[in-house]
Amino acid sequence: MTRAAAVEHDIEPPGKEDRVKRTWRGWPALAIGALSLACYGGDAGDPAEAGDTEAAASMEARLDVPAAILGEAPPPRGEAARYFPADERAVGYLSVPEGEGPFPALILVHEWNGLVDRVRQVADAFADEGYVALAADLYQGRTGSNSDENIALMQEARGDMDRVIRNLDAAAAFLRARPDVTGRVGAMGWCFGGGIALSYGIGGEDHEATAIFYGQLVEDPEVLAGLSHEVYGTFAALDQGPAPESVERFRTALDAAGIQHDLHIYDAVNHGFWLRVEQDPDARGPAAEDAWRRLKDYLARTLN
Repeated sequence: MTRAAAVEHDIEPPGKEDRVKRTWRGWPALAIGALSLACYGGDAGDPAEAGDTEAAASMEARLDVPAAILGEAPPPRGEAARYFPADERAVGYLSVPEGEGPFPALILVHEWNGLVDRVRQVADAFADEGYVALAADLYQGRTGSNSDENIALMQEARGDMDRVIRNLDAAAAFLRARPDVTGRVGAMGWCFGGGIALSYGIGGEDHEATAIFYGQLVEDPEVLAGLSHEVYGTFAALDQGPAPESVERFRTALDAAGIQHDLHIYDAVNHGFWLRVEQDPDARGPAAEDAWRRLKDYLARTLN
């Protein structure tokens, strides 16, 4: 949102540093615990090889979604990317479309367990859709193998949000410097990564898209006025991280800030449903398919 648009809504946009601090200020341990319990139900480790192959193949035949979210994608085909000069321990993953481009670009922010193969495979799926996809690494090459490790890594990252924003700013600069990138960059994430993507949309360098799959939300219109683009959000009715009531308050706050949005709460699914359809294909499949369609439409209108 421009300053002029913010004034039109009687909102004085705070400075970038203040927006970052206010996004996470006062986030109690109870909230971290609630989000951790939500995450525990769907993404405690790296499930890239989980699931019955025959069942997954059947899902892929009937659902228009990436094989990566069915547990049936081939091994990651991209390459490691050291995109953050201030910290060589941060090693992302880059997947590039076939052809000369130039292409729009997308930053993927991992879940609470870190940059694992499921996220790399989703980056490959976005490359297949025509995006230069960079999966960022906010954990300095580390991943968690259980909930305690995941929570510790998540809390460490959230304890230095300035560094997180610098990391993602570096990811955007890395992408824009590539000759095969148009210059338009979006960011998206799931759970921990969804909240981070929203914080980056508010407090990071200007970019063109923010897509959230569950994750910690912001309900203050003055803070949300830091956004400069439409927001996409996919949520679950059976989730508590965030609960549907929080999503509705987020929607109201976006409206008050004058930010366009495409938000949807899917019935009969819970936290983590989109990234792991194979865990409950009957319930998760139709919702994941619709969320994927909405996401492709959103990225097409914001990045292309």
